[in-house]
Amino acid sequence: MDNDGRGFGRRPEGGAAPLGPGPADPLPYEGVWRFTAPAVDASVPLARHAVRDLLLRQGVPVSDDLAQGLLLIVSELVTNAVKHAAVLSPTVAVELAVGAEWLRVSVEDNHPYRPTALETDHGRTGGRGLLLVREVTREAGGMCEVEYTASGGKVIWAALPLKPARFV
Repeated sequence: MDNDGRGFGRRPEGGAAPLGPGPADPLPYEGVWRFTAPAVDASVPLARHAVRDLLLRQGVPVSDDLAQGLLLIVSELVTNAVKHAAVLSPTVAVELAVGAEWLRVSVEDNHPYRPTALETDHGRTGGRGLLLVREVTREAGGMCEVEYTASGGKVIWAALPLKPARFV
């Protein structure tokens, strides 16, 4: 994974990390990292592990609950891209942007279909991934959205407030 920039701001909005002036001395864990993976089932745990390892390596002060929620979101979004977009998108891109007070994960593919969160149907065994992403995001006090890319694909992102674990 390459660090291709810094992310600043209180809370990210839209398909990209906020641009513009940031603090003179960003925190050591602030940044934006992006990686791509083939749109295959094996990429789901690889993406989850890459994000987990990045959080640890950068020393992001994230609580266990927030980290677990974030990793669940990564798994669901990459799974959706693999299941529904692979026919038109041989790769998916995962981006993690971390600011002083927020973190944002996004998954991008080249398929133009814009998914919608389905109503809960207890008779179905699938189709609840985006509902789960929205609920985990909401419980953390964040937001999520689906946006189109300039190339005709889409980005699904979730932004979560970074509440560092406090020690007593």
